[in-house]
Amino acid sequence: MKNKNTQVFALGGLGEVGKNMYCVRHNDEIIIVDAGVMFPDDDLLGIDYVIPDFTYLQENADKIKYLLITHGHEDHIGGIPFLLQQVKIPKIYAPAQAKELIEKKLEEKQINYKNLYVYTEKTILKTKYFNIEFFRTTHSIPDSHGISITTPNGTIVMTGDFKFDFTPVGPMANLGKMAEIGKKGVKLLMSDSTNALSSGISLSESIVDENLGEIFQNNKDNRIILATFASNIYRLKNIIETCKENKRKVALFGRSMETSIDIANKCGYIKDKNIIISAEEANNLPPSKVCLLCTGSQGEPLAALSRIASGTHKHIKLLPNDIVIFSSSPIPGNSSSVSKTINKLYLKGVKVYTNGIGNNIHSSGHANQEELKLMIRLFKPEYFAPYHGEYRMLKTHTDLATLCDIPKQNTFILNNGDILEISKDIIKKRGHVQAGDIYVDGSRIGDVSNIIIKDRVLMSNNGILAIVVNIDSKNRKLLSNPIVTTRGYILVNESIELIKEIEQYAKNIIIKKLKEKDTTFNDIKAVLINDLREILSEKTGRIPIILPIIMDIKRK
Repeated sequence: MKNKNTQVFALGGLGEVGKNMYCVRHNDEIIIVDAGVMFPDDDLLGIDYVIPDFTYLQENADKIKYLLITHGHEDHIGGIPFLLQQVKIPKIYAPAQAKELIEKKLEEKQINYKNLYVYTEKTILKTKYFNIEFFRTTHSIPDSHGISITTPNGTIVMTGDFKFDFTPVGPMANLGKMAEIGKKGVKLLMSDSTNALSSGISLSESIVDENLGEIFQNNKDNRIILATFASNIYRLKNIIETCKENKRKVALFGRSMETSIDIANKCGYIKDKNIIISAEEANNLPPSKVCLLCTGSQGEPLAALSRIASGTHKHIKLLPNDIVIFSSSPIPGNSSSVSKTINKLYLKGVKVYTNGIGNNIHSSGHANQEELKLMIRLFKPEYFAPYHGEYRMLKTHTDLATLCDIPKQNTFILNNGDILEISKDIIKKRGHVQAGDIYVDGSRIGDVSNIIIKDRVLMSNNGILAIVVNIDSKNRKLLSNPIVTTRGYILVNESIELIKEIEQYAKNIIIKKLKEKDTTFNDIKAVLINDLREILSEKTGRIPIILPIIMDIKRK
């Protein structure tokens, strides 16, 4: 018997900033919205990305109709290559800018996927149960959209990431279409919560453009090094136009910056490629004729600006009169890295502009509280579920919804995997699907467990101690004294007596175990680890990773 209810749930994006992935299901049809990654916290050592758990989609692959992309940021498209390796997706629809970025990713991963299509505001997609349309929003990347999905039980609207900018650099958000969808009736609104803690209205991008222009005007004789988000195409477009007005050439540094400019040129956002020069050409021009546009606004150690600040960049060396502009704000968790980079720049004697009071040179792409209220008023939903944000953001956004006349009992703060079941009359929480974090470590997906992460953290904190042992298993004899070596635990040269004690303890343990009948190498390793943990803790107050290495040398 077919289920008359519609289900909505997230595989990522709730209780966190990043890893966005949302699903709408009615009977045998599933629509997926976005497939992003989340960048790892500092304690996830060695991890490159965190992606959603795709188990549910693997088990229900035959029901998937479309993957719809709201815009081209990593936290919305970064998971697509990993998803396509595990789940068959019949069709992907994305805006033009996002499509180019996705194609680039698939090419790098050598994934041959042919069913990637562009949608616009005029596109309407229909399936047996769903009627899907799109509305233009304003964000910090071109071609950003929200999605309206009409189901047998009412319309679900997902805003995507957005802000309301009434003097935007690019096209205005389509408030008329939003209001039109709202007038027809919206059952459930799911709205971006990233800036729900910020009061008022976000800064207009045109103000940022004006302020950057003033900095250029006030520093006509200096070389300008400018770091910003490579994905913010409109910002890049304005910077290039400002350089053109000030008779400066632009040199690009950083792979993502080069890729973004290339795609922006292909999509028609940046048309004058003659202004772009090589690093060699930049070094041969007077400082007043050059702007270096680079990655590294978040203090990433390997990014161009970080290497310039450290003096390790192979092409660019800082000049005493350089002007460095951070047209960005630190993403949560990056403040320390950004501060270190800024401090290095100050030590080199250059002048640094950062975003703040008196220097409004960056604007968030996410809506502040008054804009979030406007979105709710435009759609006038019957029910409300905030998405894309940490719990405190979701909670604050829910409080804003109640101020906008949505009854508290009609609001939901969900976790990844929680199912909202929609019927003709009501929406309620009901059930749960498998959802969680999957770690990507190099080319390995999902085989790095929490136990491995804990071991890595332990190694980074307490180091490692290895015991190399030669044993004659046939005659059950220890052939030589164990050799102990350490990394990140103690200094061997300053702890010779302790090393000798550990070697003697290990020797006694091994000789004793070899006398026992049926003792295996694994038994010896287990006893070495357990006994030495207590001894090392008592001697040093720390317990490293203990790694016994037993070599079986059989003698005739």
